[in-house]
Amino acid sequence: MLYLFTGLEFYTGLLLVLALLFVLLYEAINGFHDTANSVATIISTHAMQAKFAVVMSGVFNFFGVLLGGLNVAYTIVHLLPTDILLNVNSTHSHALMMVFSLLLAAIIWNLSTWFFGIPASSSHTLIGAIIGIAFTHAIVTNSSIVNALNIEKIINIFISLILSPAIGFLFSGLIFFILRHYWSGTKKRRRIHFTPIEREKKDGKRKPPFWTRTALIISAVGVSFFHGANDGQKGIGLIMLVLIGVAPAGFVVNMNSSDYEIAKTHDALVYLQQYYEVHKPELNYTIKNKLTRDHVNVVNKEFYCDNSNSIIILHQAQTLLRGIKSYNELTTEKRSYIRCLLLCISDTANAVAKSSETSSKDTLILKKITNDLLSTIEYAPLWIIISVALALSIGTIFGWRRVAITISKKIGKKDMMYSQGVSAQVTTAIFICIASYTGMPVSTTQVLSSAIAGTIVVEGGGIQNKTIKNIILVWILTLPLSILLSGSLYWISLLII
Repeated sequence: MLYLFTGLEFYTGLLLVLALLFVLLYEAINGFHDTANSVATIISTHAMQAKFAVVMSGVFNFFGVLLGGLNVAYTIVHLLPTDILLNVNSTHSHALMMVFSLLLAAIIWNLSTWFFGIPASSSHTLIGAIIGIAFTHAIVTNSSIVNALNIEKIINIFISLILSPAIGFLFSGLIFFILRHYWSGTKKRRRIHFTPIEREKKDGKRKPPFWTRTALIISAVGVSFFHGANDGQKGIGLIMLVLIGVAPAGFVVNMNSSDYEIAKTHDALVYLQQYYEVHKPELNYTIKNKLTRDHVNVVNKEFYCDNSNSIIILHQAQTLLRGIKSYNELTTEKRSYIRCLLLCISDTANAVAKSSETSSKDTLILKKITNDLLSTIEYAPLWIIISVALALSIGTIFGWRRVAITISKKIGKKDMMYSQGVSAQVTTAIFICIASYTGMPVSTTQVLSSAIAGTIVVEGGGIQNKTIKNIILVWILTLPLSILLSGSLYWISLLII
């Protein structure tokens, strides 16, 4: 791991280690802040004892991070264009101040909402903190705010964050409605609609029936696993953002890429050029109608991702990679440059793939080419994945009680039925699974809270207005306050240094 410090002064290296520890602290806080999402229902319905439930959640959060892929991680990385980190005044100190500011803002807000037991979105908080940094950087450098963020990614994330609670509410309510009206025909089936207290009065025990208990535990395992897959990737993305910005020599590309992987990237460039030669109308249509603004990309102020010159950029990338067996053969500047070129080329290819002029078959071909293009720059070393997995899983085991009580006891006026727990958890597990493997950083907390509320509305049991008002208020305030907090911290740090 000594390559972490290649070309760094001792002081900068020390701050880099501290920044990485801050990311792991953020993940640990995320763990106990969000543990309630996977254990609240199984504890409140007596499907599992609390001490076993939190350990189970921690274990499956760990495996979720390990096996969850990197789609969400690089959604986070690309949210803040890395040229801001790489080029800010050409100093590592400014990049580190950015990192510390966004992490401190996210940690402060997460701890505050956890202290008051209010379910809040760690995703909202992190994204708001990144936006705050980008805005402040644009203001203090008198540069374009539009160029400070990946606007397309921001819009897609906002859509997912807004829609996910509504989908959780509706889908969970539908499942509960089906169970309530079509799974109540016999005395045995009606037990799924008992609360633990009602079950104790009828059968002398609070545990749910065997198959109901099994469904609750399996769905809780699913929520834990996919929470790890989604939220753990955010931690991986943060660490990669830090390392690419502060230690580009070792991380701007995957230095462990084999000659085969580099050759595969080169071949993808060749295939893409051949595709464009055959499909010039689609390329020209996309450049004219979909790519109206040049983007400053990731290396230096002299390079622009000029999409109108896609073929020229393809030739430049091919020339750099031709005959290369290892990225060690390239200087740090050339590694940064090839990253820049590949990101620019993939932006254009993605836009062509989404064009109405492109067939569904060609869309799949372009997606495969794009994956090959980015395989050596969208990566994460194993030690980073394991570190984040451990931080998230250890954090999961501690501090879960505050938010769990709110989710299980303070959303509805009545005790939670077994069927409500099943409906909410199945909905959450399915939705977070889809989000994790499509690269959308959604909020597990928002989905589960909304899913529980959906079952309560269908049941007609009544919602505790005070709790719902607090959750909605925090949901509204999280983004602007995290933007303001991270931006203010960064601005103050600039005055200090």
